[in-house]
Amino acid sequence: MSEWRARRFWKEARVVAEADGFGIALDDRPVRTPGKLPLRVPTRALARALAAEWDAQEGRIDPGAMPLTRAANSAIEKVAPQQGAVAAMLAAYGDTDLTCYRADGPEGLVRRQSEAWDPLLDWAASRYGARLIPVQGVMHQPQNATALQRLEAPVLGMTAFQLAGLHDLVSLSSSLIIGLAAVEGLFPADDLWARSRIDEDWQIHQWGEDAEAARAAATEKRAFLDGLEFFRLSSQKSVTA
Repeated sequence: MSEWRARRFWKEARVVAEADGFGIALDDRPVRTPGKLPLRVPTRALARALAAEWDAQEGRIDPGAMPLTRAANSAIEKVAPQQGAVAAMLAAYGDTDLTCYRADGPEGLVRRQSEAWDPLLDWAASRYGARLIPVQGVMHQPQNATALQRLEAPVLGMTAFQLAGLHDLVSLSSSLIIGLAAVEGLFPADDLWARSRIDEDWQIHQWGEDAEAARAAATEKRAFLDGLEFFRLSSQKSVTA
């Protein structure tokens, strides 16, 4: 038996300005989260993007085709009630940041890691005064506590919606530095994703690409790009288009 899914019943999805943000209405019916909370987002730009996702639905509703709506639901239902804990969890990635764990060989991989990751560590030192130290191997080596506190500060200052976007950037790349570099526009998103995939791409170069792994990587890249888009739309001022 096929899984039941709701079907489109509305003619138009539109943005509704509310006292506490912007909602989405399907004709005259306000959209709620899966947990029945009001779907309120902080910017008109994000609300318009969500309305566009709903308007793009034809026939049966496909939640998988609405990544921004899913992220908004997560921000409201999962992040907001425990915002401090989520921020601390993401900031903790700095102590095990991907960019700090380097191979001791072969020389080609060592060079690629250095070329991709050293500029990110230099940027973090310049931007936040947080110098993380790379080490060889995969065993955890604690980073300087002051540097970690300085990387934590911008994360603690983010809204629940911004944290929802940052979550995918950090968790998918295994790097707080890459996540912060993405939201600050240090490099294009495609470039930063490639920098997070140095080890995997090296293995593909050596042994060839597995089709299933390639599909999974493509899905993760799409989620990374969607996370950045969600962060950006959540950060725009309400008066913007």
